[in-house]
Amino acid sequence: MLLLPLVKLENMLQIGTEAPYFEGKDENGNIVSLKDFEGRKLVLYFYPKDSTPGCTSEACDLRDNYHRFLAMGYEVLGVSRDSAASHQKFIAKHELPFHLIADTDLSILKAYEAWGNKKMYGKVTEGTLRTTYVIDEQGVIIDAIGKVNTKAHTEQILK
Repeated sequence: MLLLPLVKLENMLQIGTEAPYFEGKDENGNIVSLKDFEGRKLVLYFYPKDSTPGCTSEACDLRDNYHRFLAMGYEVLGVSRDSAASHQKFIAKHELPFHLIADTDLSILKAYEAWGNKKMYGKVTEGTLRTTYVIDEQGVIIDAIGKVNTKAHTEQILK
């Protein structure tokens, strides 16, 4: 097992630590958990809302580069607080090849520190913090991205 130095990130889980276990329902109501990805690398991305401009750009960038992720041994999984029905529409409209978890109770978002205060137009609100974690085959966080470039997210991940 590769030992990574702990990297201190502000308001994010730390690189080199074990990824929190999660379990949630995807767009089809199937249970998806971290355990399902044992032995594979996982890009776990958190986004605010289906069908909004930034979230659509991010999902489509990941979709357009999905073959690159698979060729490098990565799986991709998105998480938002939207419902399974919303995810189904989003996936169908944009032909997304990966699953989306409906985290309506915020348990996964909170476990991954992707829920909290954010400032928009000078107003502080609570919501989803656009965040991506890359998790290795043993379940260790090997990268954490908090300043996501929605139009070029693949390049941030595969840098």
